[in-house]
Amino acid sequence: MDILIFDMDGVLIDVSRSYRKTIQRTIQIYLETCLGFERDKGAWVTDEETSLFKSIGGFNNDWDLTSGLLLYLLSISETPPLPKQKRFSSIQEIVSYLKTKSSAFHRKNDIQIGRKHLLSFLEKVKSSGGGLTGIRRILGTSWNGWVYRSGDIDKGNLIKRIFQEVYLGKKFASYYHLPLLFYRGKGFHLRERTLIPKKILIALRKKIRMGIASGRPRFEAELALKRFRLLPYFKSVVTLDECEEEENRIHRLTGRKIKRSKPHPYSIIRTVQEIGLPHPICGYVGDVVDDMAAAQEAKNDLSILAIGFLSDQRNKETAKESLIQAGADFVIVSPKELLRLVS
Repeated sequence: MDILIFDMDGVLIDVSRSYRKTIQRTIQIYLETCLGFERDKGAWVTDEETSLFKSIGGFNNDWDLTSGLLLYLLSISETPPLPKQKRFSSIQEIVSYLKTKSSAFHRKNDIQIGRKHLLSFLEKVKSSGGGLTGIRRILGTSWNGWVYRSGDIDKGNLIKRIFQEVYLGKKFASYYHLPLLFYRGKGFHLRERTLIPKKILIALRKKIRMGIASGRPRFEAELALKRFRLLPYFKSVVTLDECEEEENRIHRLTGRKIKRSKPHPYSIIRTVQEIGLPHPICGYVGDVVDDMAAAQEAKNDLSILAIGFLSDQRNKETAKESLIQAGADFVIVSPKELLRLVS
């Protein structure tokens, strides 16, 4: 093997207490602060329920995953349908509107997610294409008016605004040049830790070249890589920013909006191109089905192995089966196994 490419979340970085908990806190703030729901204790969604959504594919983007979970919760909460969104000039106006609108009906405060119903729902979503596309095909547009997830972070995208405040904490204001509106605690990014010991990365670097193909925005990718001093190990880092730049380029040329984030293989292929070896044998290490699907699709352009990684998974057998069904050529549970694979 000549090149080994890594996903970040769940592979290089443990995000079980950062991004996953950010999803849960965003849902809590959205339901309680913006829609007036109340709950005595516990999270509105569990770690397992979040993982089940992630496992069906199409939710590589955590903003989309948060939106999907919210749409599902509203659909089982006896919240009346609200198909259309209104346009506003600020996030504060959206929140004021949602509070007024939601005060007109009796909210079912304790939303109980039945496992049987959830599994059945997710199977339908998966069969309908997965991700938000699948959810729209199952739920239609009935609850879209309650979930503001598009547009600028200061005017229309309430999901992203809350999410970024929770994840970045104090760094939100300095990066976006906007005030904190919903969360003033420590950023959840500080809860992260590394999953692959540096001694493994050092040993790998002696054998091959390494890169990263991540769904994170570049600022957040570099935030973790610099904090843990991982940047020197990687020849190329491709992020959500580069995928969106390519999407915008295609849109300018063709007028079409075509996704280039995973499960599309663009980030993997671009990482290999930036490393610059002629006709390399590659491996891509990921922890979710979208990673395996992207690596399989990349086989049209590269000689590449899809390597599933289970270090951050709780139910390893179920996760392993999902990765294999999605196209994993190998599934590993320990970083040490990477040394054997590249040899």
